Amino acid sequence: MGFESLVGGSIWDAYSQKVQDRMNNPHHMGEITEEVAEQMGGKLIVADFGAESCGDAVRLYWVVDEETDIIKTAKFKSFGCGTAIASSDIMAELTIGKTVDKAVKITNIDVEFAMRDNPETPAVPPQKMHCSVMAYDVIKKAAAEYKGVDMESFEDEIIVCECARVSLGTIKEVIKINDLTTVEQITDYTKAGAFCKSCIKPGGHEEKDYYLVDILKEVRDEMASEGVKDTVTATDSGENIAFAQMTLVQKLKDVEKVLDENIRQMLIMDGGNMEVLDIKENGANIDIYIRYLGACSGCASSSTGTLYAIEAVLKEKLDESIRVLPI
Repeated sequence: MGFESLVGGSIWDAYSQKVQDRMNNPHHMGEITEEVAEQMGGKLIVADFGAESCGDAVRLYWVVDEETDIIKTAKFKSFGCGTAIASSDIMAELTIGKTVDKAVKITNIDVEFAMRDNPETPAVPPQKMHCSVMAYDVIKKAAAEYKGVDMESFEDEIIVCECARVSLGTIKEVIKINDLTTVEQITDYTKAGAFCKSCIKPGGHEEKDYYLVDILKEVRDEMASEGVKDTVTATDSGENIAFAQMTLVQKLKDVEKVLDENIRQMLIMDGGNMEVLDIKENGANIDIYIRYLGACSGCASSSTGTLYAIEAVLKEKLDESIRVLPI
């Protein structure tokens, strides 16, 4: 996102409407007293969690029915940025009506996804993803308070970054969902590797079982393998056919799939999109005609960097003879 995107208030385009609404009008902000908990016939749980990475902190209040372990209501106080407020508000809402055991399974990915206006578009810019991690951690802290155990007992995944409390599963999922290609992007999205940096690669001040560089390579290799498999379409008879031999409908389907998995997310994050208009054979070439939508239609890179990126991905995933022609 260029400098021009950060002026004139357009920085808010990087935040979903849900996030903006919850920043300004949180539904569950406040506190719960012992008296209120008693009136509701439940046990009051108060949990605090602070994120050393950004100085933000959140306090979570639950009223839990001790007979059923169901969270009857939840409120929070947040000491941090607007995104932390929105994340904490959604987090509190997601826990209401669940048992403590079910609530503790809510992840930061669930919190971020619940803040999206639509399933395809991230709710916040990558540098704000860590706020949902804090919301995830305070749930575990509250559950530990209720059960009288250490919050680490709820860890059913390997923690790769101890500083930001980011798990192996979260890192892998974030790489796949957002098509990340660098360690720097992983850090932007999760804060993993942002502090002591010992989890980035071997040679840090403490030895790790997992490093971001290795995780990234492993996931990218898996994605590439899956991409190769996905670009081969099976006929009704069960035989695999090359892209050039497919029907027009099959070609359109595969092109859309590759674009959805590799390109559209980046375009949408910058306020744009694209549509495929037609696919035609032209001698030795397969020409794919596209139209840019939204911010992409007036972007200078739509005929240079963006176009080259789209064409390169389609060539790699589908057929080397592809040309992409914007109309």
